[in-house]
Amino acid sequence: MLDNMEQASATLIIDASGVVTGWSEGARQLTGYPAEEAVGRAARDLLAEDPSPESRATLSGPVVLRHRDGSTVAVPVEATAVLGPDGAPGGYVITARSGGPEPTLAGQAFQQASMSMSVFDTGQCYLRLNDTACRVMGVPEEVLLGRYFPETVEDAEHSRGFHSNLRRVAETGRPVHSESFTSAPALNREHAWSTEMWPVRDGSGEVTGVALAAFDSTEQYWARQRLAMLNEAAAAIGTTLDVVRTAEELVELLVPGYADFASVDLLDWVLGADEPPTSLNRQIVLRRVAHGSRTEGTPEAAVRLGDMDVYAGYSPPARALREGRAVLSQAGEPDFMRWVAERNTRAPAGRPHRRGVHSVLAVPLRARGTTLGVAVAVRIAHPDDYGGDDAVLAEELASRAAVCIDNSRRFARERSTALALQHSLLPRGLPGQAAVEVAHRYLPSGSLAGIGGDWFDVIPLSGSRVALVVGDVVGHGIPSSATMGRLCTAVRTLADVDLPPDELLTHLDDLVTHLAAGDRDEEAAELGATCLYAVYDPVTRHLTMAAAGHPAPAVFLPDGTARLVELNAGPPLGVGGLPFESVELELPEGAVVALYTDGLIEDRDRDVDHATSELCRALTARTDTLDTLCDIVLKAVLPEEPRDDVALLLARTRALGADRVATWDVLPDPAHVAVTRQEATEQLAAWGLDEAGFVTELVVSELVTNAIRYGEPPIQLRLIRDRTLICEVSDGSSTSPHLRRAHAYDEGGRGLLLVAQLTQRWGSRQTVRGKTIWAEQPLPPLPPL
Repeated sequence: MLDNMEQASATLIIDASGVVTGWSEGARQLTGYPAEEAVGRAARDLLAEDPSPESRATLSGPVVLRHRDGSTVAVPVEATAVLGPDGAPGGYVITARSGGPEPTLAGQAFQQASMSMSVFDTGQCYLRLNDTACRVMGVPEEVLLGRYFPETVEDAEHSRGFHSNLRRVAETGRPVHSESFTSAPALNREHAWSTEMWPVRDGSGEVTGVALAAFDSTEQYWARQRLAMLNEAAAAIGTTLDVVRTAEELVELLVPGYADFASVDLLDWVLGADEPPTSLNRQIVLRRVAHGSRTEGTPEAAVRLGDMDVYAGYSPPARALREGRAVLSQAGEPDFMRWVAERNTRAPAGRPHRRGVHSVLAVPLRARGTTLGVAVAVRIAHPDDYGGDDAVLAEELASRAAVCIDNSRRFARERSTALALQHSLLPRGLPGQAAVEVAHRYLPSGSLAGIGGDWFDVIPLSGSRVALVVGDVVGHGIPSSATMGRLCTAVRTLADVDLPPDELLTHLDDLVTHLAAGDRDEEAAELGATCLYAVYDPVTRHLTMAAAGHPAPAVFLPDGTARLVELNAGPPLGVGGLPFESVELELPEGAVVALYTDGLIEDRDRDVDHATSELCRALTARTDTLDTLCDIVLKAVLPEEPRDDVALLLARTRALGADRVATWDVLPDPAHVAVTRQEATEQLAAWGLDEAGFVTELVVSELVTNAIRYGEPPIQLRLIRDRTLICEVSDGSSTSPHLRRAHAYDEGGRGLLLVAQLTQRWGSRQTVRGKTIWAEQPLPPLPPL
C-alpha cells in the first residue's frame, strides 16, 4: 500500500468514521494542505461538493475538492475498502490517479509546457513530470513516479553532475543554473540544455522538494558554435601566402569538430603560373593538396597528397564544382553509395575506416568568380547528418579559404614574375676584367611584401678600371623590379660616359626625380632609391666611391684587419638639389671590398652596429675563394628569416705593376710625334708584342697628333698591357673628339675613323686636368697574374 501511495498522484486514508488518518505528498500538492493540517480532520471538510450517489455506490468517480487557497479542484478518485477482522470495512484508501486532464489551469500549463519540467522530493525521487519531460525520458510518467533519479539514467558524468545539482538545491535551498551538452535516454543525439533548478517550500518555508525546467538550446548552441568557427576561420585561415598551407589550415579547422575526415583538392593550374581556364572540362581532374582525419594517419583517404584524381560526374565533389554550390549527400542515396563503393575499390585498405560513413558535404572553392577546387567534409563517427545550416556554414568557410588561396596564388605568380624580371636584369655572368676578382650573392626575401628592388653590377671601364655598383629601390613586387631595371640600365649608360662617381650619382638623381614625377607637372616626390658607385683603378690601386643614401662598404686588408669605409652617404636618389661627395682610398693588392644592400645589416630586431661588426669579423675568415667567403658572411650576419632582399658583392683587388704600364710625356711639337711613335714600338718589342706594332704605331701617331694640334699641354701617352693592349693619350683640353665624315678633297677628318676601324673599341673620358682618348686592341690571353 505504501508503494501505491508513493506512485499515486494523491493518496489519503480515512477510518470508518470518515476521519483522515493518512496523507501523501501528492495529496498535499493537489490540495495545498500539509499533512499536519489534514490528518485528524473529517474527510467531508475537504469536499467542496457532496459526491454523487453513483460515486458513493461504486466508490469511484469525480469529486470536487476545496483547495487550501479557497479554489476548487475537480479530480477523479477511487476508494478501496480496508477490511477488519470481522470482514467489515474498517476504513478506506482513496487515490486520485494521474493520466486524466489537469483540473487547474496552472496544472495544464505545467503539463503542456514546451520545456522539460519535473518535480523531485528532497531525496531526489520523482514526484511529477510534464509531457515534454516524459518524451525526453522516453517513458510515461507512471514508470518514473517515486523512483530514485540515478536509477532511471545511465551512470555517466553528466548524470552524476545533474544528480549533484539536485542534492545541492535540496540541501542548501538555493537555485542552480547549469549549461550542458549531453544526450538523453529518448534522444538519438546530443543536445544542449539550459537547466534551472529551484527549491519548493511549504507554508513554513521548509524545503519540501526540488523543481526544474530544462530548455533545449541545441539550435542556439550550434548557432554559437558556427559563429565561433567563423571567427576562428578569420584568424586561422590565410596566415601565410602559401596555397598548400592555406588548404591545410582549412582542413585543421574542420577536423575533428565539424568532420571526421576532410580534404581539399585544387585544379592543377592553381598551383602553377597559368591563367585560369575559361570553363571546366567534362572530366574534372584535381590534385589533392591537404586532408586530415580524427584517425591518425588519415586512413580514410583514397588519394595520396600530391596525387591527381578524376572525379566522376555523379560524385558530390564533381557536382559541387559543376553546380557552384554546396552539395549534401547522405547514406541511402544511390549516388552516395556508388561514390563510397568507388572509393573502396580504389583504396581497399581504407575500407574498414570508411565503414559507417553516413553524410558528405562537398563545397566548391570559388574566389573572384573563378573556381579553384573543392573541399569535402565527411561524417563517420559523428552521429548527425549534415543539414542546411551546415551547408551555409561550409560555403562561408570555403569562401574565406578560397579568397586566401587565390591571394596566395596571385602572390606566388607576382613573386615569380618579379623574380624572373629581376634575374633577367641582374648580371648572370660577370664580364671579364683583370682589375678585381668578384663573387656575389642575391637572396630574395621570403616576406609577404614580395621581391624587392636590390641590384648590383660590375662594369668594365677604360684603362683596365672597373666600376662596382650596388643599389636598392624601396618597395616590393614588379614595380620595384621594373624601376630597378631602369636604374641599372641608366648606371651602365652613365658609366660608359666614364663619369666620376659623384657626377654619375648627380645624373642618376636627376633621372630618379623624373621617374618619380612621371607625366605630372607637380613636383616630384622622393622615390626612395639608394645607390653606391665605386671605381677601382688597378694601375694606381685607387678606389673612388660615392653613395646616395646607401650603407658604406666594408674593406678587409691583407694585414688581417677589416673596417667600414668612412663615407658620407648623401641623400637618397630623387631628393634633388643636394651634392654627392666622393671618397678615394689607396688599397693594397689582395684587399677585399664588400658592397651590400641594407637587408644584410638592418632589421627591426637587430642592432645595426652589431650587424656591421659581425660583417667585419666575418670578412677576416680564412677562405680559399670569395664564393666561400660570401657564404660565411651571409651565415654570420643574416637572421634565420630575413625580412628584406639581400645583395652582396665581394671584390678582391688586383694590381698592374710597372712591368705592365709604360708612360711618356709628349712635347707639344709635331716633330716629336715620330719620337713618341718609336718609343711605343720599342716598348711593344720589350713586351713581345711585335705583331701589334703596326696598328699601335698608327693609333699612337693619330692620337698624339690630334692632341698636339687640337689639345692643350700637358700631353701624355700611356700603354697598358692587360687582357687587351690599351693606348691612352691625355691632354689639358676638355673638348671631346668625335667622328665625322670626311669628303673627297678634305685634308683631314679621317684619323679617328681609322682608329675606330683598326681597334676593338675606343672612346674618351673627362679627367681633372682635361680628357683622355683611349683605344683597345685584342691580345692573346695572358698567363694568370
